[in-house]
Amino acid sequence: MPVTRNSATLTLGGIVLAALLAVIGHAGVDGLDPLSLTVSDYAVSESGGAIHLAMLTLAAASAVLVLGLRRLDRPTGAAGTRRGRVGTAQVLVAAWAGGLLLAGLIPTNPPGTEMGTAAYVHRYASVVAFLALPLAGWLIAAQLPATARTARWLRGLTIASLLLAAVMVWSAYPGDRAYYGLIERALILAEVALLTVLATVGGRVGAVTPVRGA
Repeated sequence: MPVTRNSATLTLGGIVLAALLAVIGHAGVDGLDPLSLTVSDYAVSESGGAIHLAMLTLAAASAVLVLGLRRLDRPTGAAGTRRGRVGTAQVLVAAWAGGLLLAGLIPTNPPGTEMGTAAYVHRYASVVAFLALPLAGWLIAAQLPATARTARWLRGLTIASLLLAAVMVWSAYPGDRAYYGLIERALILAEVALLTVLATVGGRVGAVTPVRGA
């Protein structure tokens, strides 16, 4: 199987716990608009500790998945190409996990205040994370049969994530931050769904086998 059952279970459990913590963090905040303000803006509120913990939990769950992805690296077919893809995907998932870790440890500035060094670190760590995971998903999809449902989901979620990231860039600059918070939450949902699909690949023994000669 591409990812061990233990890795899949730990990753999925971390995703569920992170989602629960994020909901708790949002529910404990009053007076903020989720349509225009980001999750990071909520995280620096008085009740934002749960959101920071959610980021750290998701980072830890993703780090477990990095180790599990090694099982995709089998010496069959064009082994050099396959190993290059899997190795790159592992680096990208690690970059996603590292970006989440930094974003969880280093908060942004409160809404309406000037950005400092910490806020810039938080912002660009988030950018790296948001871009790295979709690319990893695309590479892992290339390791699976083209007709496999998992491969189709990974490609679809990758495209959705990159499109939403582009919309976020538009909103941040020429769009005058219109619906910025809503777009970011849609992007987060797409990427967490992608991470979930990556984890569930290993939950089905023998359901998918790596494509040969790819």
